[in-house]
Amino acid sequence: MSAVLPAHGHADDHGHGHDDHHHGPPPGLMRWVKTTNHKDIGTLYLWFSFVMFLSGGVLALTIRAELFQPGLQIVNPEFFNQLTTMHGVMMVFGAIMPAFVGFANWMIPMQIGAPDMAFARMNNWSFWLLIPAAGLLVISFFVPGGATAAGWTLYAPLSTQMGMGMDLAIFALHIMGASSIMGSINIVTTILNMRAPGMTLMKMPMFCWTWLITAYLLIAVMPVLAGAITMVLTDRHFGTSFFNAAGGGDPVMYQHIFWFFGHPEVYIMILPAFGIISHVVPAFARKPLFGYSSMVYATSSIAILSFIVWAHHMFTTGIPAAGQLFFMYATMLIAIPTGVKVFNWIATMWKGSMTFETPMLFATGFIFVFTMGGFTGLILAVTPIDIQLQDTYYVVAHFHYVLVAGSLFAMFSGVYFWLPKWTGHMYDEGLGKLHFWTSVIFFNITFFPMHFLGLAGMPRRIPDYATQFSDFNAIASVGAFGFGLSQLIFLAAVLKCIKGGAKAGDNPWEGAQGLEWTLSSPAPYHSFETPPVVK
Repeated sequence: MSAVLPAHGHADDHGHGHDDHHHGPPPGLMRWVKTTNHKDIGTLYLWFSFVMFLSGGVLALTIRAELFQPGLQIVNPEFFNQLTTMHGVMMVFGAIMPAFVGFANWMIPMQIGAPDMAFARMNNWSFWLLIPAAGLLVISFFVPGGATAAGWTLYAPLSTQMGMGMDLAIFALHIMGASSIMGSINIVTTILNMRAPGMTLMKMPMFCWTWLITAYLLIAVMPVLAGAITMVLTDRHFGTSFFNAAGGGDPVMYQHIFWFFGHPEVYIMILPAFGIISHVVPAFARKPLFGYSSMVYATSSIAILSFIVWAHHMFTTGIPAAGQLFFMYATMLIAIPTGVKVFNWIATMWKGSMTFETPMLFATGFIFVFTMGGFTGLILAVTPIDIQLQDTYYVVAHFHYVLVAGSLFAMFSGVYFWLPKWTGHMYDEGLGKLHFWTSVIFFNITFFPMHFLGLAGMPRRIPDYATQFSDFNAIASVGAFGFGLSQLIFLAAVLKCIKGGAKAGDNPWEGAQGLEWTLSSPAPYHSFETPPVVK
């Protein structure tokens, strides 16, 4: 509301006139329930995603405990399939995506000089939708038949035959999709209409660019997912046969529809990470970002190309050779704009006066490990290789390199980078560095051996395996527990920073550029009463 009213003494969402700078949030629990403030909502998103991250992590550790040695140890195979499915669903839709929306809520108004998000009340609603959705996912473990066990992709015909846990998952994904679409509309409107005077699109911070493009992707593909799972729902309960071969349907059609959503979704989870890294690297190299406009065009190219590569997930479904060739070459094409980004980050570091505080450690760790994940993706793009490696642990290794070392490390980098601005305190550098080194070492111990398991032919999503795979599985399981426990260091570092610590200056990183660093630390409850003028 404050976006459309004059800057001084305006009414807040309850109709009370006041001068916002002296009027903080109402105290108590209702502040968080009813808040329309972008910083509060960003905080809610970040804490929600962290809780989902820990929940999905517990499922992952159960999976790795089961796979520590051959034979069935802890869980039965049906429950194992529920774990692999719900781990994927919780991490993708509950941890990674909401965390980036949290960053968007916190940073975009501060970076473009806006007082708040464009639709403040819708912002509150799009967050609170996530709570019942997450509740449905958790409850689904306790209904007859347990949670869905169709894999996070929910492939038909498995998904058309599951128990009621499947219906709960479909309902949860619908609600989360609605939340994503509302959040995206809000972000697009905010960025396009509420930039400070003088801030043209090509002067906008990279994080705002990556989120603008991500928001368009979300608006385009979330309805596709909704369509696919609604068709599964009608197949299950209303006698349709979209994916039922016996009724003239086609289960492979589900894969086409799902991956038309699923591949842009992969970029939805990495583009905001590129934005964060594009802020951290210049700040600690103490140089402006190399090739700003090429970064913008590269991000746009990735987004456009992401719509024409979906069937590289389907090389083994019997698509014709011409289709295989097309999707192979289109997939390889995406390596070019991605390579441009990596080149630009390295060129930004070149001859910079670099220091390695925790945000920069995570940023350089991101660039190194994400590039490795990109290369394994390029290998999987080659059709004959992919046919061999399809559904093996090689694929698991590949996408965890992209998603954990990609999205997650970038998020850690962003949290440490902006935490002084959010809390007004410096985080504990020792804890931050400990978190980085344990994370990066245990991450590689966990996922690097999976490449070898996949090359040796170990299929994914299996609760038991042949003896020749036992050594690498044992190593991976030990690494997984180390990685999981090292996230508690992160929690400790964040809580310690919130409670207190050295006072942070307005710009604790002398190399950081951007409007957010012109605000006091901690950032005031209402960022820019009168919009700054960008020269």
